[in-house]
Amino acid sequence: MNQTSLAAEPSRAVVGALWMVLAGIAFSLLNVVTQWLTMKLAFPSASAAFWQYGFAFLFSLPFLRQLGLAAMRTHYPWRHLARVVLAALGVEAWVAGLAAVPIWQAIALVMTSPFFIILGARLFLGERVGPARWAATAAGFSGAMIILQPWSDSFGWAALLPVLSAVLWGASSLITKSLTGIERPETITVWLLVLLTPINGGLALAAGFAVPTGAALALFLLAGLLTAAAQYFLTLAYAAADAAYVQPFDDLKLPLNVLAGWLFFGYAPAGYLWLGAALILSASLFIMRNEMRRERKPA
Repeated sequence: MNQTSLAAEPSRAVVGALWMVLAGIAFSLLNVVTQWLTMKLAFPSASAAFWQYGFAFLFSLPFLRQLGLAAMRTHYPWRHLARVVLAALGVEAWVAGLAAVPIWQAIALVMTSPFFIILGARLFLGERVGPARWAATAAGFSGAMIILQPWSDSFGWAALLPVLSAVLWGASSLITKSLTGIERPETITVWLLVLLTPINGGLALAAGFAVPTGAALALFLLAGLLTAAAQYFLTLAYAAADAAYVQPFDDLKLPLNVLAGWLFFGYAPAGYLWLGAALILSASLFIMRNEMRRERKPA
């Protein structure tokens, strides 16, 4: 290996980390905008999800045009449809959650998604779940319970909405995982872009469709732009460096969202958040490192 390649590797690592951090910042700002629309302006959450992702779809049209609708050719249309429906329902639960609970609580709870993926992989994909995975999953759920505090008088059922979104997104990820070995990445991406907006539109109509005006319309345009930008930054991060390397930088979304919630809404997270979040983050990092060690072992 020559000196040029040695110098290039750290630079790609730094670039990947920076893109992931930028994605986290974009998602934090997006959560602020979404919560402002649903909590402060009382915009209906189902319609909010439609407009946010509808404008994101418009901003993604150049990318969709580059891929072309021919990328949708598949032998597994129902599997793609189920994946996108689950993702859309996850979006609905997430936006409804942001209308009811502080950003820091919502983001900490949605980080339980990897543990639902582990459970689903065992139940539906037949993957082996060893003691390490079970222990990490138990620690992650313990962290979620500490944050939720269902035994507390202040507990409200709306606090479960971010957990529901984690379940739905986890299920969608499992289907995506089953498709990655038999479909092109372009096909998986285009199906999501094309179907997510009309499905969200149908859910918004069923809940009572609302049309934004004035400040709400401007905020939805900003939300759409932030959604498209965040997804693009994620793509650049994974293209610049290995997923196993950049993934821990995604966990910065918790302190970023805590900071955003404090700056814009004055939310001051209680001490129990940090204990619960520490359990969730530690379990997530443990799973990742454990999987990396397993992949390095010779077959």
